[in-house]
Amino acid sequence: MATLLHIDSSVSVRDTSVSRAVTETFRRTWAAHHPDGTVIYRDLAADPVAHVTADAFAAGLADPRTHTAEQTAAFALRRRLIEELEQADAILIDAPMHTYTIPSTLKAWLDNVTLPGRTAAEDSTLAGTPTTVVTSRDLSYAPYTAEEGHDFVQNYLTAVLAHTLHLDVGFIVAEFTQASRDPALAALLPLFEWSRDRAHQEAAVRARAAAGCRAA
Repeated sequence: MATLLHIDSSVSVRDTSVSRAVTETFRRTWAAHHPDGTVIYRDLAADPVAHVTADAFAAGLADPRTHTAEQTAAFALRRRLIEELEQADAILIDAPMHTYTIPSTLKAWLDNVTLPGRTAAEDSTLAGTPTTVVTSRDLSYAPYTAEEGHDFVQNYLTAVLAHTLHLDVGFIVAEFTQASRDPALAALLPLFEWSRDRAHQEAAVRARAAAGCRAA
């Protein structure tokens, strides 16, 4: 049975969040191809995971037989989050731009699941898992735009997800979201609508492709 791990992190609800709406398109399409499949869902905005503590960090680097009671308790969350990742045949992550980078709740989740010698290793237990990241931005941060160089979402997530965890990562980007809320940017509304619609189309395409990957 195939398993999708779906992580949302936008602070906005689905009715107003472009990135959440796009991940929902992906999830519905994936589920249509796997009616008996399992979706593991985490909403990090509604139910954030704890930051890695000193005990949780030390436990990740030590032999479990040497863990103190405090380390064992602190590492339990990290173990559960890592096991969810390892169970997944496909991974879907909602990562809107918050102050030029990812939401802090998503960073906390990443800190928990990045474990040297297990997920963060050349022979990572996650290697090759198809992963789709949906990100949304208020304007455009593409090359040759005024905001070029201020995007710390894609470069950071590429470093963590692709280079450290060895996931097979692809990005879906929706831009100019501010145009849907700010009358002063009304001239950019057609660009936003085009970018949003393209993101939904790409989500459906990537979901169909992921539906055929690593499924038991």
